Amino acid sequence: MKRIRLLPALAVIALLVGLGGGASAVPPAKPYHQWAETPPLGWNSWDIFGTTVTEQQVRQQADAMAAKLLPAGYDILTVDIQWYEPDSQAHVYKPGARLQMDEYGRLLPAVKKFPSAGEGRGFKPLADYVHSQGLRFGIHIMRGIPRQAVEQNTSVLGTDLRARDIALTGSTCPWNPDMYGVDATTPAGQAYYDSIIQLYASWGVDYIKCDDISRPYDDVQKAEIEALRKAIDNSGRAIVLSLSPGATPLSAGPHVSQHANLWRITDDFWDRWGLLHAMFERLHAWEPYRRAGAWPDADMLPIGVIQFGRKTGFSPDEQRTLMSLWAIGRSPLIFGGDMTKLDDFTLHMLTNPEMLEVNQHSTNNRQVSRKDNLIVWTADVPDSPDKYVALFNAQSMGQNLDFTSANYTSPVIAGEGKSQEMDISVKDGKQLVLFVTDGDDGFSHDHAVWVDPKLHGPAGELSLTKLEWQHATAGWGGVHVNRTCEDRPLVVDGKPVAGIGTHANSTIIYELPEGYDTFTAKGVLSSTGSVQFGVLVSKGDQAVREVSEVGVDFAAIGIPGKAAVRDLWSHQDLGEFSDSFSREIPLHGAGLYRLKPLP
Repeated sequence: MKRIRLLPALAVIALLVGLGGGASAVPPAKPYHQWAETPPLGWNSWDIFGTTVTEQQVRQQADAMAAKLLPAGYDILTVDIQWYEPDSQAHVYKPGARLQMDEYGRLLPAVKKFPSAGEGRGFKPLADYVHSQGLRFGIHIMRGIPRQAVEQNTSVLGTDLRARDIALTGSTCPWNPDMYGVDATTPAGQAYYDSIIQLYASWGVDYIKCDDISRPYDDVQKAEIEALRKAIDNSGRAIVLSLSPGATPLSAGPHVSQHANLWRITDDFWDRWGLLHAMFERLHAWEPYRRAGAWPDADMLPIGVIQFGRKTGFSPDEQRTLMSLWAIGRSPLIFGGDMTKLDDFTLHMLTNPEMLEVNQHSTNNRQVSRKDNLIVWTADVPDSPDKYVALFNAQSMGQNLDFTSANYTSPVIAGEGKSQEMDISVKDGKQLVLFVTDGDDGFSHDHAVWVDPKLHGPAGELSLTKLEWQHATAGWGGVHVNRTCEDRPLVVDGKPVAGIGTHANSTIIYELPEGYDTFTAKGVLSSTGSVQFGVLVSKGDQAVREVSEVGVDFAAIGIPGKAAVRDLWSHQDLGEFSDSFSREIPLHGAGLYRLKPLP
């Protein structure tokens, strides 16, 4: 067990002022904040293996992690969701699936996946192996008690009550069918959480990622967070606590930063530019609550080889933006790719020592400016007058084409299979822009289809499925012709259809050919959730440049006069600059620098 080192008085005062802005919003530090004094560095099985990871795969990843990433400081290896379900598949959750569980309603590793867990050993043998490699061992859990335990009305360890006495059957996860909430305001509810955490501690767990607990952050979830915190403290083991999914409400900042070491500020983050673009605002908004031991979490790094063997969809420039923003925003760095297949580019991105220095040891991290999606962040170098600066070109080809100025917007469409017919004039238009936005119901499973999208006019009839787009983004998955955003056959009402599959939030831009004056389509929601469809007919060229100059005035970051600049990605000294520093940054690209004031 890690020893808890108490802070001296001056260090406590430093924590109280936040080390990242917003001193008034930061509650007092607690001893468990010492367990994650810097943003955690690690790996999680979800992005590559989904619900299916096995003991053999975990051991292989641990071997690779010890050899390739541990020298740079990555030391937390986490087994993600459904480790207790013997027959789980891909990213699918099966209602009523039989889960491996003990007589007290506590989930156990499925022996089919984790053979060493048999005979009551649980994760102890696997944790021991991970520890032998110099790593810490983490697991994913779901909030609450298994529905299976409630059906069987199992005993609650340490009490004379049973599962049905503590279960809140009206408190369920909208996307995972395994659990009911727990009434954590009662001694029996606390006893249940104490029992599961004590079990995990006995296995040697060092890190817990608890899901379905930080959104919507209602009274039930708030009480269960407090019960988890108390149970970990009662266990006698230093277990880092991570909360998921996001977006955690910003209003919960004082509470969550007091009870958790990290918490998600976004829903699942995948390799799509729209999700990365949204993270600038999210990390900026959470600046008041970032401090040693309590970290707003922008989610895992979906780079390298992910999702059962495909390569990341992020371009090299986008990966540099991702790593630069996570570094200067001091998000935890949790790699999601296959560590046994690490290419040199990905390895160098993850282990760049100067980038990691920014992530692990900078202070007063903040956004300096944002204009036309040209964004500047800065941070202080501890015990030095030097500054870190990140320059971002977060512009996109379609950024000047906004849903709010669409010529047509549908009503909010809610419920799988619901649809809306569209018939819009495109006369004299230069570009046709198709939008799908989230219906703002707090549920992001928003798969959408443009069914039979066509142009009509004197030139005849032209299906957009035959026309190459200029630009296309999807909030998750991809934009595909005659396929879903998941790249599966496009089926509506049980029948194959022609069209374009995507996922909110989505923008698709076409150059309009001559000879057409009408656009028709049917917008269909092909999943649960809700969306709005929009169509914009642009009369002029609104594209942005491929490269833009991004810079920072020295006065804005507290540097008087001159500074020497070092490029942290290339490890090159760029020379001396007076009053300001700028660089030409490509679309979706970034630069990360250290500025040293000169006399």
